[in-house]
Amino acid sequence: MFLGWYNSIRRFLHWGPLTAIGIIQSITVMTIYMNSMWWPSHTSLWALINQTVFVLLSLGTGFYFVMASLTGPGYLRLKWRPAHHSADEQLQFCIVCGGYKAPRSHHCRKCDRCVIKMDHHCPWINNCVGWANHGYFTAFLAFAVLGCIHGTVILGSSLYVGLYRDWYVYYGQLSKVNVKLTVSSLVLCVFNIGLAIGVVLTVGALLVYQVRSILNNRTAIEDWIVEKARFRAERNEQTFVYPYDLGRWSNVKQVINLTCRPVGNGYEWPVVEGCDQYTLTREQLAQKEEKRARTRTYTIVRPATGSWFPLFSQGPSVCLSPPLTDEPRIKLEVDDIVRVTRWRKHWLFGEKLQEPTKKTIPKRVRGWFPRKCAVEYIELDDDDAVMSGVPPTNDNKKDV
Repeated sequence: MFLGWYNSIRRFLHWGPLTAIGIIQSITVMTIYMNSMWWPSHTSLWALINQTVFVLLSLGTGFYFVMASLTGPGYLRLKWRPAHHSADEQLQFCIVCGGYKAPRSHHCRKCDRCVIKMDHHCPWINNCVGWANHGYFTAFLAFAVLGCIHGTVILGSSLYVGLYRDWYVYYGQLSKVNVKLTVSSLVLCVFNIGLAIGVVLTVGALLVYQVRSILNNRTAIEDWIVEKARFRAERNEQTFVYPYDLGRWSNVKQVINLTCRPVGNGYEWPVVEGCDQYTLTREQLAQKEEKRARTRTYTIVRPATGSWFPLFSQGPSVCLSPPLTDEPRIKLEVDDIVRVTRWRKHWLFGEKLQEPTKKTIPKRVRGWFPRKCAVEYIELDDDDAVMSGVPPTNDNKKDV
């Protein structure tokens, strides 16, 4: 348990959480400072309520942010295996964690662990959002948006009164000349208004997405799985039923409660009638099988640097049309072999083939690399080689 808290604190002492906390503190301190001049809490009951509400929103934002980061998403046990071994064939196996993936669990390459009900990896909390911290994360988003809306109103009103202070003095409205702006306070006020508005727009958009996710009881990863599942079902003239959609109110209760603590054990989930615990995992296996069927092999003919913008090695056309994803770019050498599963005009996504050693299994290397670096080839058997006029060897290959 001590090791778990140590790792959580180590994760928290990172640029993402520290930057987020800095933004929260900056908006809070500046808002309270400006509010103390614009509408001091001792002047009336409404002024006291106004300041109290903002302070509570700010404290709630900080508290739920810290809890979302330190609690973590809930990691699947290493080398996990279902109690009934007959279910093994209905689950995916994680080579990195050395065990099976429980239903709704996915491996995060940044955390390097399988995460229970993984939604996404958030750089601001430097952790994944999943089963154990989804409630805390959603509460943080809600408090942050409400607090920044309130802060924007206070800062904007204070700035307006401060800028028009001479006008109020000239017309004798001395009750409104409390805000006195200096150069530093003016700059900081404008800066924090920008921060607050930025939080409302970006975090507000994420909050809307999370509310939609909770109402449908689907994570971001499951959205993608369901989209492909419905496409496959339509192609085969069938209907795919998502097993975890229990109805809006029941879906909400899976995540939202007063304590924000997770519901259930993270391994077994309530499902709709006609489905079982492995309905979605069987669909994932079927999608993986189709993915393997369309996989094509490429050999590397030019080194790939692994850069996100390989301007000098690949040219401007590659840099101007990058894949719109945070997935990694991988470094490759000449003669490396890559199994490619996704294609873009100037980029390919695949996994580098590596020979396992007796002692360890090499870490999977997957990501995007420039199309210019690779050439697709087809392995030929001896009969094809003879028909093609190629001497029969074990290393026959043909560039395409």
